[in-house]
Amino acid sequence: MQVSLETTSSLERRLTVGVPADVVDGEVNRRLENAARSARINGFRQGKIPMSVVRQRFGQGIRQEVLGDVINRSLDDAFRKENLRPAGRPQIEPKQLNAGKDLEFVAVFEVYPTVELQDLTGQTVTRYSAEISDADVDEMIEILRKSQAKWEPVARPAALGDRVNIDFVGTQNGVAFDGGSAQGHNLQLGSNTMIPGFEDAIVGMSAGESKDCALTFPADYHVESLKGADVSFAITLNSVSAEQLPAIDDTFFTTFGINEGGIERFRADVKNNMENEKNKASKNRLKNDVFTALLAINPVEVPKSLVSEEIDALRNQALQQYGQLDTSKFDVRALMPDDLFREQALRRTSLGLLISEIIVKNGLKPDGARVRSLIESAASSYEDPQGVIDYYYATPNLLASVESAAIEDQVVDLLIGTMQVSDQLVPYQDLIRPAQ
Repeated sequence: MQVSLETTSSLERRLTVGVPADVVDGEVNRRLENAARSARINGFRQGKIPMSVVRQRFGQGIRQEVLGDVINRSLDDAFRKENLRPAGRPQIEPKQLNAGKDLEFVAVFEVYPTVELQDLTGQTVTRYSAEISDADVDEMIEILRKSQAKWEPVARPAALGDRVNIDFVGTQNGVAFDGGSAQGHNLQLGSNTMIPGFEDAIVGMSAGESKDCALTFPADYHVESLKGADVSFAITLNSVSAEQLPAIDDTFFTTFGINEGGIERFRADVKNNMENEKNKASKNRLKNDVFTALLAINPVEVPKSLVSEEIDALRNQALQQYGQLDTSKFDVRALMPDDLFREQALRRTSLGLLISEIIVKNGLKPDGARVRSLIESAASSYEDPQGVIDYYYATPNLLASVESAAIEDQVVDLLIGTMQVSDQLVPYQDLIRPAQ
């Protein structure tokens, strides 16, 4: 096997590989002989088919299979020979595939960058926490009440906070535009799920009433043809419903698994859950800030192929949030373009390279006690925690994901140990609010 390596950029490589013809042709002949013994062709007894017939019937398909296998195998051998770590899948450019001649192909790919870690010593980070007050518990109970609220029809004009059922048709220059019409659409006024002015126009309307309103789409709207566009909506209000919150009583407590102890037990349970959320939010915020500091002083050139793979993974995650969508009916990449995920993908890919280097440099292994703690925490909300724990340890993929989380926490602890950490109390809602 002949190998020639060319460096075309800081990370891109061009590898030319040549494989002697007898290696390919010999493998093709061996597979043809196997096919001749097992193939069934009308007019011939099994095992007695002339090789010329076998070659005519199966030769092209078998050669394609062999070429694929030889290319993959020789490429792996070439990577080992040249001590290369390819990042992402190589792009194969066939040069010579004809029978009787040496196979030649070119593989274009990127390699992992060399990472030289800078020390975080002297860098500062803030560890945020919160004290949970009775007022915080009261606010959380109201949130829980809203989660169990029912909507009851009311015979009055619509007000902010109401849920309305509407029909509407949106037009631009007198022509209905895509996605601008619906029938029987439920909308909570004040949710700001529609463009500015749409929900305000419904406030004060009564069931059975219709009206036209002129609105303007935001300049940064995601549909290019509607950015900053002046449009008109014809709105018909079908019904108005008001939110009915449940009473804070034993029936309400039972909904959340509290069958005895009354309001005292319920408040204690709510506060305990809030403490858990507080600790989780504090940990995640600290981790995020530590990783931001790590990225700031460790700029790393990231292979485009890895970023592209991460973009695809993020897009698939976003699609899963929409449930079972028939993606054959729309262009996924047009609905969710790469640029929508690029910044996040670049951050995640860069962090992955840095974290891997820290793990290798410090010889880190998943801490068994930490892994156990994470599994027990995940299992604690189930009726049979021990069964869930046993399942985690018996399922390699699940266990590997927990071990990955554990070793990431170990990396954070290692980095924090070199930084200056200050503690700061903030309001509970500010702490648990997702970062923008």
